[in-house]
Amino acid sequence: MQAKHDGISNPVFGFIGGVPGATITKFEIGYIEGIKSVFPNAKIVDYYANSWGAPELAKTQAKSWYDSGVYCIFSAAGGTGGGTIAQAAEYRAAGKNVWAIGVDSDQYEEGLYGDKTKSAVLTSMLKMVENSTIDALTKVENGSFVGGVVVQNMKTDGVGYATTNAELCAEAKSAAEAAKADILSGKIVVNKTYAASKAAGLAPAGLGAIDD
Repeated sequence: MQAKHDGISNPVFGFIGGVPGATITKFEIGYIEGIKSVFPNAKIVDYYANSWGAPELAKTQAKSWYDSGVYCIFSAAGGTGGGTIAQAAEYRAAGKNVWAIGVDSDQYEEGLYGDKTKSAVLTSMLKMVENSTIDALTKVENGSFVGGVVVQNMKTDGVGYATTNAELCAEAKSAAEAAKADILSGKIVVNKTYAASKAAGLAPAGLGAIDD
C-alpha cells in the first residue's frame, strides 16, 4: 500500500533471512502473502545469509537489490538485518525512495538518517514481549500460572507492527488493520509453510525458504 501511495506501479520486494528454517519461513511467507494481496503479480526475491550476526552480508545484498530497483526489504535475520537498515538509511539520505522493514522490535531509531528526524525503517514486525511478561506475572500473582507452551498471537496482542514512522501512509495502516480483522475472523488464512504457499499459487518457486 505504501508503494501504491508512492505511485510505484510494479514494485519489487526483497526478503533477507538469517539461517533458513521453518520459523523464518513463516516470516517470509506472511510477508509474501501480504504483498500478493495488494500486488498479485509482484516480483519477490530472497537471500539467506546463513548467519544471525553478519550485517555486512545483508548490506551488500541490500545495496545490490536497491540498485536494481527493489523498493522494500524485510529482514528477519537478527543482527544481520542491521545491514539492510544501514543501506536503506544511506540511500534515503541520498534521496532514493527505498525502505527497510524491521523485525522483533521497533527498529525505527536504527534507521534514522540526516538530521535524525526521519527513518528508513517504514515499519517493524513486533513481538509484544511486554504483553507476554505481564500475562505470566499476572498468573503468578493470582496463583493460576502453569508451566507449558503458550501461544501468543494477534488475538492475544502477542504480535503486531510499528506505526512510529510518520511516513507510513494512512492507506497502509488501514489495510493492515483490515487484514488483521480478516485473519482473526478466519476470512484470511495465512499459510505457515513454503510448500503450502506455493500450492496456493502465492509464493514463487526458487526461494531460499525451507520447511523443516
